[in-house]
Amino acid sequence: MEITFYGVRGSTPCAGESTSRYGGNTASIVLREEDFDPILLDLGTGVRYFGADQKPGEELHAHALVTHLHWDHVQGLPFCQPLLLAGSTLDVYGPSHDGVGFAEAFDDLMRPPFFPVTRQDLPSKISFFTLEKGVHEIAGAKVTALEVPHTDTTFGYRVERNGFSVAYVSDHQEPADGVSIVPAVLELCQGVDVLIHDAQYTPEEYLRKPAWGHCTVGYAVRVAAATAVGQLVLFHHDPSHDDDMLDRLLAEAQETGRELGVGSITAAYEGLTITLA
Repeated sequence: MEITFYGVRGSTPCAGESTSRYGGNTASIVLREEDFDPILLDLGTGVRYFGADQKPGEELHAHALVTHLHWDHVQGLPFCQPLLLAGSTLDVYGPSHDGVGFAEAFDDLMRPPFFPVTRQDLPSKISFFTLEKGVHEIAGAKVTALEVPHTDTTFGYRVERNGFSVAYVSDHQEPADGVSIVPAVLELCQGVDVLIHDAQYTPEEYLRKPAWGHCTVGYAVRVAAATAVGQLVLFHHDPSHDDDMLDRLLAEAQETGRELGVGSITAAYEGLTITLA
């Protein structure tokens, strides 16, 4: 299984020399494995670059697991080039919001006057499915979807296939005590090969934004230690954090990881590919 990162930022895309090494596109990760359709984790602006990676004129058949409908996690969908081909298909899964189905909630977001076209206007076949909490089979994988703390209804995902396992916990509200871990997060992360986890804030930033729905880098390391993951990938970088700051935060996380027994920690950057074999 290959895990490729096309967008690693949270909140809003950013561009410029100061963010060029880690990248400025928002949440977009792709899981690939031979003989299976790709699974996309969120549809942020990075999904445009996933589309550009495909062979020109070649149809795409894929599945997408969307954590929630905040802009930074879905705004890339209409810019993914293969979805402008009539033969392409994309099945998109996500939670309901306050009793409103996933498709209906998305359609409220992508329509005039907020955006010039609807998803139904795109030439490809894009199907939306409201996902319930629990275990599902998607693209030949066992997918566990559980609600994690955030500002709105948000899923974390665990994907298992052919002995490989990946947990994706983006946009996760750190508890006030900075220590406790909700049972759903423990279940999603326990023993996975790779944990991709929200790591947006420094402790000082968290104190200023304690209910904005995100985690400190240190808390992400504590989750990884508590669940004995193989590798932690710090994700959802704050748009105000330039490359040099992310280097420092990664070094601090690796030091904490050594103290807590987390063997491998990296910070997600655009173009990073992790191969599980």
